[in-house]
Amino acid sequence: MTLTLYAHPFSSYCQKVLTALYENGLSFEYRMLDNEAAHAELASLWPIRRFPVLVDGERTVVEATIIIEHLGLFHPGPVALVPADPRMALDVRTMDRFFDHYVMTPMQKIVVDRLRPETDRDPYGVAEARRMLDTAYAWLDRAMAGRDWAAGQAFSMADCAAAPSLFYADWAHPIGEEYAQVRACRERLLARPSFARAVDEARPYRPFFPLGAPDRD
Repeated sequence: MTLTLYAHPFSSYCQKVLTALYENGLSFEYRMLDNEAAHAELASLWPIRRFPVLVDGERTVVEATIIIEHLGLFHPGPVALVPADPRMALDVRTMDRFFDHYVMTPMQKIVVDRLRPETDRDPYGVAEARRMLDTAYAWLDRAMAGRDWAAGQAFSMADCAAAPSLFYADWAHPIGEEYAQVRACRERLLARPSFARAVDEARPYRPFFPLGAPDRD
């Protein structure tokens, strides 16, 4: 049965799901959200209009984490992104939530604020988001000691979340030299073929990054 993904390559949450799809070599129809017709289809499927959205037969699946969990249940591949062992799975889900809530969310706060008219910007909220990122970097630097990947020694759903989170967070609020473990994790993720493919597909859209995409990565 054909999978259809409504997504845009420059979206961090879409990259999270694309990494999972590419990691397991799953076939899908890419319904790119770059035109009015695709956005109208998305709205008919999910009136909230947030993406990515996956259509699998009669089932519409929303939210990046749930999409990855759905793929693991109904379209398993060679890489188990959520471990079968419940204790290990809990670690993976914890790190997945960490990256979404404490890296991706404050990063997006900084980016979205720049898109607003100057009179509507929120300096306090941006400063608070930067403080959250500093706290997250410091915690993650300690947590990554002795780990190859976000939740241990195996690539998992946590890394699908970590990859776009750290990728864009470093653009919005650079990861300091003192966080060597975090910087090394980001480099490993950028070298992972599944995420590297997602990054390459998004390159044409870098001029739209409101803070100015750095000339690297």
